[in-house]
Amino acid sequence: MSTTHTKVALVTGAGAGIGKAAAKALLQGGYQVVLTGRNLDRLKQAMIDIGGSSENCLAVACDVGKPEQVKNLFKALKERFGRIDVLFNNAGMGAPAIPMEDLSYEQWMNVLHANLSGAFLCSQEAIRMMKTQSPQGGRIINNGSISAHAPRPLSAPYTATKHAITGLTKTIALDGRPFNIACGQIDIGNAATEMTEPMAAGILQADQSVKAEPRMDVDHVGKAVLHMAQLPLESNILSMTIMATNMPYVGRG
Repeated sequence: MSTTHTKVALVTGAGAGIGKAAAKALLQGGYQVVLTGRNLDRLKQAMIDIGGSSENCLAVACDVGKPEQVKNLFKALKERFGRIDVLFNNAGMGAPAIPMEDLSYEQWMNVLHANLSGAFLCSQEAIRMMKTQSPQGGRIINNGSISAHAPRPLSAPYTATKHAITGLTKTIALDGRPFNIACGQIDIGNAATEMTEPMAAGILQADQSVKAEPRMDVDHVGKAVLHMAQLPLESNILSMTIMATNMPYVGRG
């Protein structure tokens, strides 16, 4: 890490799960961390849980799918820390696991706003800061998913957004080159969080059977995000997959 300034990281969806684990790893890696999500009380509790304080962390409530709230988030970040070195676009949600034709337009759009528009809006604001700050540049890490490669049954909105995240990642990586902005994607399979509890209990498979799936410690994901974040900007992990070793993904599961 550079000795010229303390590095600053922003984690979206930081109140629980992967976001909280990544915030913890970044904080332990020496970053000042901004935690954001829709529930301020949960963010404040997460900040305490990861060992943060008002000296090295900032909690800001934000719905990343709403442009004005994202602008206010980055305004608060800039006022508190002055710069941004790492953005982890982690916030996301799924729709009910029902046939695609039974989903409402609102259910479809809720997932698009959270998973895709949120990553776009936060990346826009981060790029604006990264281009103008000194030293110039920074890194954006997008949370894809194994669903960015292969869908689960009954997951059209989630899978569509995660495929789109791959395109957004590559475009930012390309367009960020002149400004020392790197962008990569981490695709995560079965980290042990509240969101993946159904997988441990038994979840629908491609052959219509229901099987319990192995999961992995979510802290391993946090450490992987930290590894991506700490690389010098001359190097970039464009794509990383971290998954429970025995989950049914590789091969014809």
